[in-house]
Amino acid sequence: MSRNGDAHQPTREFPEYPKGRATAPDAPSPWSDDSAEAVEPADDRPTDEPPAAGSHQPPSGRNRGLLLFAGVAGVVLLLFLGVQATGLLPSWRNPFVEEETDRSQPPLLKSIQDLSRYVAAEGNFQVVIDLERDRKYVPDFLLSERTLFVGAGSVEAYVDFAQISEGAVVESADGQSVEIRLPGPQLGDANLDLANSYVFAEERGLLNRLGEVFGGDPNRQREVYQLAEERITAAARDTGLADRAQENTRKMLEGLLRSLGYETVTVTFTAG
Repeated sequence: MSRNGDAHQPTREFPEYPKGRATAPDAPSPWSDDSAEAVEPADDRPTDEPPAAGSHQPPSGRNRGLLLFAGVAGVVLLLFLGVQATGLLPSWRNPFVEEETDRSQPPLLKSIQDLSRYVAAEGNFQVVIDLERDRKYVPDFLLSERTLFVGAGSVEAYVDFAQISEGAVVESADGQSVEIRLPGPQLGDANLDLANSYVFAEERGLLNRLGEVFGGDPNRQREVYQLAEERITAAARDTGLADRAQENTRKMLEGLLRSLGYETVTVTFTAG
């Protein structure tokens, strides 16, 4: 027993009693079954264990920095979109966009010609030009040029009223008939329609390609164009375009002169 007579005060002779910790008067007895629970530390959870569900911890410094950065970025983006929508800032353009600069000179009028042609017919043609240049005893893959060109063009057939000679129009005594002598129809030059003409295929040898790198011929396609125009002009002569123009001219004059009161209209064409 202790000296102070306290029957509930444990002595230091029992090793189970934790040293340096006082026991409250109403604490359970160290000899009871709950003594182990009474002396356990209040919290033996490791420091790195995640918090229990439902517990709330303040955000760390890193998380607060990320939230602050996201908020500032959102505000800046909203301000930029608002200013851009109001048109206060210039529109952004692609710095690598393709630009076209036209340094062409204005057209120069060289001459004016008075025409007295009556275009009575027009023929539209298409021709395929297959032009090849090579050298004898030289392989084609080294030195050769071949161009496949599809050309579209037109040819006009006309009657030149400026060539009507004096006395070409003869009127009858009673004024009921008239006779007109005209020069024969002519064919104009072929007009190549570049909008509908194109190079379908082109093959060049190795030496030809190297020559273009160091100084190509800018008029290389001119010969192909000229050949296409010559073929179209020849085709117009073989298709009877001049006869069609002659018939159309006769019908036009007959209708015009009959509307003026002539009952009989005779139109003849002289050899060109």
